[in-house]
Parts: sequence; C-alpha cells; structure tokens
Amino acid sequence: MNPSAVAYVGLDQVEDAAAVVRARTSLRPEVAIILGTGLGGLAGAIESPVAIDYAELPGFPLSTVESHAGRLLVGRLGGRPVVAMQGRFHRYEGYSLQQVTFPVRVLRQLGARVLLVSNACGGMHPGWQAGDLVLLTDHINLLGDNPLIGPNDDRLGPRFPDCSAVYDPGLRALTRRVAAAQGTVLREGVYVAVAGPNLETRAEYRMLRALGADVVGMSTVPEVLVAIHGGMRVLGVSIITDLCIPDTLEPASLDRILAVAAAAEPRLASLFAGVVGQLPA
Repeated sequence: MNPSAVAYVGLDQVEDAAAVVRARTSLRPEVAIILGTGLGGLAGAIESPVAIDYAELPGFPLSTVESHAGRLLVGRLGGRPVVAMQGRFHRYEGYSLQQVTFPVRVLRQLGARVLLVSNACGGMHPGWQAGDLVLLTDHINLLGDNPLIGPNDDRLGPRFPDCSAVYDPGLRALTRRVAAAQGTVLREGVYVAVAGPNLETRAEYRMLRALGADVVGMSTVPEVLVAIHGGMRVLGVSIITDLCIPDTLEPASLDRILAVAAAAEPRLASLFAGVVGQLPA
C-alpha cells in the first residue's frame, strides 16, 4: 500500500497529481478510460502513449492485483486525446473508497469530460455467455460505503449529485451503433458492486439476481459515482468472465477469468476506439 495515498480529497490534492502529469506531456485528454482485470492490453491501442507509474503520482494508491499494471497512459485513441488507467484499485485491497477513486478526480482535472469504464464481471443472466460484452444501463451499490461520504469540496462537485441516469443515454446509443457496425453482440444490463474479495455463494447469487442485477463485480460503482460528482459523462462496458448461475455453478479460477477477458478484449478495444472516434467534438 502506498503510504502517500490520500484519505481526504480536495482540489489541492487533486491538482498536485495533475501537475505531475502535465509536466510530462502537453497532450490534454478529452476522454478517460479505466481498464479492469485482464483488460490492460487495451492500452496497446493507444497511440504514442506517455506512461507514468502510479508511484510517481502524489496521492495515488498502488495496484496490488495481478494483471493490473499500475500506470497512467496519455496518448491518442481513435484520433482523440485520451488518458487511461492501466490498472485500478479496489476496496478489498484495504483502500478507502476515497483513495480508490482519487485517480478519477485527477483524470477530470486533466480535462477529461467523458469516462469509459471497463471491468471483468460474473454473469448472472441465464441467457448470456462467458465472453459476452455488457453495456451497463444502471448499477446497484452493495459495497456498504460511498466515496462521497465526508467533507465535500464544492469545487469538485455538488454535495448531492443526481444519479437518475449515471450511464449516459447518448453514449449508450452511440455504443449500440458502433457495436452493430462492427458486428459485435452487445448485451445490456445492471451491474451490482460487492466488496469481495471472495466470489459469492449460490445463495448470494440468487439474492443479487432477485435484486435486479445481471452482472456482479467488485469495482466500477465508486469510480462512476465520483465521475458523476465531477460532471463527467459515463459509459460502462463489462466482460462476462465467468457464469454465476446458482443451479449450475462451477468453481472459478483466476487463470480462466483472465483467459476469457483476454479473448474478449480485442472486441472491447475495437468498441471503445470506435466510440471515442465518433464522439462529438
């Protein structure tokens, strides 16, 4: 764990980290991307990236999860300037949600007004398969915490942000069009965030499905909440890496999850590049 990771988040702390990035590149990103478990290879689609290790950025935690490289990339994707997190943070690593989401504040401060967030997830919808891409329509927060709890710096966002449409309808419509043009099957559903790090029991999967969730994971929701707080437009896409159907549940392995994510990643990379390239100026 990085002892310098922030506990309280205000504009001054955010600006300290943003200044380090600005000193390394003159590119000012319009779009931010968060790459989830097994999805770091999407970074290969970013042109001429400037790479900055998280350890060089004041206030950033350090990635402790396998497959999370732990660096920031600034370059171009689909002809647009972007900044990407190659590796994210989770509550189960021992970080507070304020620490987990601190990088999103920095991405916003660098100029990004759109956030594309990806993750690997468990699929609970009986008609879907491992390797399917899922366009997120909504989410359920079962982390037992919220990154917006605590003092609110009004310069970063309002005390009570509205969450009636956290996943931007316009971005979702654009993503559907891009997926159709690319011949990519795109599911749509609700993501539920749980604390982890263990995978869920059969009874828990039944409960989560009954609550209205289609896919389950251990990330994304805190980052999306902070992005909404900062006035960003958000698009979320999950890759189903394992099936979580209680009656046919099989033991999951990290190796298999990473293999499924790697096989599906080219479709996600193409989808994100297509969306970024078609964003309105």
